[in-house]
Amino acid sequence: MKFQAAIFDMDGLLLDTERVCMRVFKQACETLQLPFHEAVYLSIIGRNSAGIEKIFRNAYGEDYDALHAEWRVNYDAIVKHQAIPVKDGVIELLEWLKANNIPTAVATSTHKEVAEAKLRLAGLDKYFKSLTCGCEVTHGKPDPEIYLLAAKRLGIEANQCVAFEDSNNGVRSAVSANMTTFQIPDLVEPCDEVRALGHQIVNSLHDALTELKK
Repeated sequence: MKFQAAIFDMDGLLLDTERVCMRVFKQACETLQLPFHEAVYLSIIGRNSAGIEKIFRNAYGEDYDALHAEWRVNYDAIVKHQAIPVKDGVIELLEWLKANNIPTAVATSTHKEVAEAKLRLAGLDKYFKSLTCGCEVTHGKPDPEIYLLAAKRLGIEANQCVAFEDSNNGVRSAVSANMTTFQIPDLVEPCDEVRALGHQIVNSLHDALTELKK
């Protein structure tokens, strides 16, 4: 396997944030006495703020603004001030890439200010040459735009990059950008349509590193 750069999703892949985010959303629903639509919630994972708003407005209608405000305030109070646990295998993989002089970047649907805080608090910001966020692209994941921009910022052709993702939306984005893609599922298992893309699905970043070393 030959590649010149590695690009990582963040939430649910580098950081164990997805469970925190869903828990806070469920609490917001309870506070406002609204139903928690689990299938709807899981469908937004990997999308940027515009994509999330479109889906939730359709599901919650006129209650969306209040729900979003309650969710956002409580979520930001956690992730902007507390270190979120790093997922298994992250440090080992990043150290191996560093030792092999392979540049790394993050391509996350999260807003830049929040993403910077998450990475800094977790002690991961030092590993990445660049950070590309959902607020910087017109079309969020599953569109390939964010991965293409991340590769451009590294000065590497997209087909010379390896991407790491947890969500189905993220995998569609990376594969569409013509990147070698590893999926490490978090809250959502890959659906049949995504499995058919032919990328590598592994249980952890430890396993991904084992494959890279081959």
